[in-house]
Amino acid sequence: MSVFPRLQLALLLVGLTTFAAQAADVSQQACLTKAEQRAAVAAHEAIPLAQALKTRKRVRHGDVVRARLCREGDQLVYVLTLLGRSGKVVTATVDAATGAPVSAGR
Repeated sequence: MSVFPRLQLALLLVGLTTFAAQAADVSQQACLTKAEQRAAVAAHEAIPLAQALKTRKRVRHGDVVRARLCREGDQLVYVLTLLGRSGKVVTATVDAATGAPVSAGR
């Protein structure tokens, strides 16, 4: 086997491993549909995303690339995918009721 197919295989395995890790993270969280998100905000179970992002700016990790409202255990959290200035992608979790950071990393 030449070097190029081995490199392709190695990259494919790294991609599959990353996808599996992300899938495991999502399985622990049940993310809401757009309609469910609107209902949660209307019922004051969660603050609007814009308000949560204003609160999050106190601890700045990067620019928001993706935001999801998910159930984590018995609470609602915003799961934010951030692109740092260095180009590194980071996931941060914010309490959807208060906007307080729950975790940042990965």
